[in-house]
Amino acid sequence: MKQPPLDELLSGCGGNDRRSQQALYDRFYAYGLAVALPYCSDAGEAREVLNEAFLKVFTGIGRYDPAQPFTAWLRVIVVRTAINRYHHRMREPDWLELDEALILPTTNHDEPLDQLSAEELLKLTQRLPPAYRLALNLYAVEGFSHTEIAEMLGISVGASKSNLSKARARLRVLMSQLRLLF
Repeated sequence: MKQPPLDELLSGCGGNDRRSQQALYDRFYAYGLAVALPYCSDAGEAREVLNEAFLKVFTGIGRYDPAQPFTAWLRVIVVRTAINRYHHRMREPDWLELDEALILPTTNHDEPLDQLSAEELLKLTQRLPPAYRLALNLYAVEGFSHTEIAEMLGISVGASKSNLSKARARLRVLMSQLRLLF
């Protein structure tokens, strides 16, 4: 079955047409999930972030600029939704940070990440504490500066740099542990 053109779907979404919303969701679900996964601890959380992001898309469709690619607009909404979830979780009273004593120092800092498959790397990053995972993804994947990350997350530039450094150190430990299993 032929899919309707994107502009037709967006117009339908603007009129709260449920069929258009479902078709848009179906068309961009895999893309949105791929964007959300690196920011979340597991696939279930990524689906929650994505569903919340699509709700924002449907309610804010009038703010979409058709001169820009829809995927870029959706990506920004998914990433910001993941950041908002992080902020919400930080306010929860039972939030626990990774104990610094658990991070083991490594002596070999030259281990290339290309020894891991994308799926293995994703699983490793999902094991990082949320603050570390966000800093790593926003800096290394999205290309934001530490100043921009600090502003988005409401932290200092130094905290952004520290979280990135700790994320990299923790990834090294996780990679070492993974190699010991094989």
